Amino acid sequence: MAGDEDDELIRRIAEGEAAAMRELYRRHGRIVYGIALGICRDSLTAEEVTQDVFLRVWNRADTYQPEKAKVATWIARIARNGSIDALRRATARPGQAQDTDALLESLLDPRAADPRDMAQVAALRLRVRAAVATLPPELLRVLVLGFFQGLTHQEIAERLGDPLGTVKTRMRDALRRLRETLAEEKT
Repeated sequence: MAGDEDDELIRRIAEGEAAAMRELYRRHGRIVYGIALGICRDSLTAEEVTQDVFLRVWNRADTYQPEKAKVATWIARIARNGSIDALRRATARPGQAQDTDALLESLLDPRAADPRDMAQVAALRLRVRAAVATLPPELLRVLVLGFFQGLTHQEIAERLGDPLGTVKTRMRDALRRLRETLAEEKT
């Protein structure tokens, strides 16, 4: 069982075993990076967040409480919170933030765009990022794997070890919550 193996890795990490940390990173590094990239929309920031997440796991493995959450959920929560913090820092210093949100930028040709249109796209980008950041880790993980890493529902189910129906339900719930959050903000 992957959860039991993850629990054992956390126990060994708490004892200072570097090999256990490497294995945990191998298992969860892509997911953490995907969460960070999905929220921050910048590969360099996502790499920094990923490094910070695993540094935090290394330093705080002894605080993990298996009765409260699976290791994967605990790590995803750390990644989500770290990503939101990084996004807030970047938003507070917009001149220093590197924007790689190619999807929304592709909606406008910057050479021909009206500055008002560009401002609307920037505002929409921030709203979408904030809405994504509100998703619980289990929904965010499925959304990141599907939309930011391009995996099919079946591939997501295999990677997470979840039933296909659960993955489809979580994806549907994530999209519904995003629609509702964005609709509420619009009114």
